[in-house]
Amino acid sequence: MTALTLAPPRGGFGDAITRGLRDGGVVTWRNLMNVRRNPELLLGATLQPIMFVLLFAYVFGGSFGGGAYREFLMGGIFAQTVAFNSSFTTIGMANDLQKGVIDRFRSLPMSRMAVLLGRTTADLVVNMLGLVVMSLCGLIVGWRIRGSFADAVLGFAVLLLFGFVMSWIGAFVGMLAGKVEVAQSAGFIWMFPVTFISSVFVVQTTLPGPLRTFAEWNPVTAVADSVRGLFGNPPLPGFERPDGWPAENATLYAILCCIAIFAVFAPLAVAKYRKVASK
Repeated sequence: MTALTLAPPRGGFGDAITRGLRDGGVVTWRNLMNVRRNPELLLGATLQPIMFVLLFAYVFGGSFGGGAYREFLMGGIFAQTVAFNSSFTTIGMANDLQKGVIDRFRSLPMSRMAVLLGRTTADLVVNMLGLVVMSLCGLIVGWRIRGSFADAVLGFAVLLLFGFVMSWIGAFVGMLAGKVEVAQSAGFIWMFPVTFISSVFVVQTTLPGPLRTFAEWNPVTAVADSVRGLFGNPPLPGFERPDGWPAENATLYAILCCIAIFAVFAPLAVAKYRKVASK
């Protein structure tokens, strides 16, 4: 921890924000250096989405229209992967707690928000790398961006925003778990129903009753449908097109979901951090 250069505390709200951002940048760099020294941490962010793309594109794609399904699939895989990557935040926070890193940070003259901001920002960089890998894999299987450049940029921005706010859920769950062994399960188990009861792999209109309603309002569905529209990928042929406000305003709804998730879980994560850091 001697390599960290942290600002001494000063008064004033503006100084507190500035200090938090600066200290958060230092912690972000620390976390990225940890990834650099342990590159195996990137395997889940890179190999897992490749496996999903190849599995569903070639094993199941023939039953859903081949090339058309691959174009439909990629928007869902993008949304699923940035959501799943929140588990890295969960495990990272639990690991820092278990190894006493949080106790060392507490002894330093640094902003308390820096630890959470540094962790979530570092995992945002990991999400960027994952999106690059997935995009290349998608191009190989036949996916293309058919929309405008501006729409494509907005699509990737929505994905990164969603990944960032999901990391705050991961940080909160990681501090609740406390131990890496628990976090490895806790970080994934709640994600499976959220991502699979959505439009990631199938059109939400194919789901029955309550599952369809859940899928229609699911933030993962909103993000998947949003990026499909922004990337200009056509709807899956032969299936009923979704209707209703979330489907017709997917990008707006996705952004509103991100704001709501951050508004709920960022304060919860900060409050939990203050609690565990004060022990």
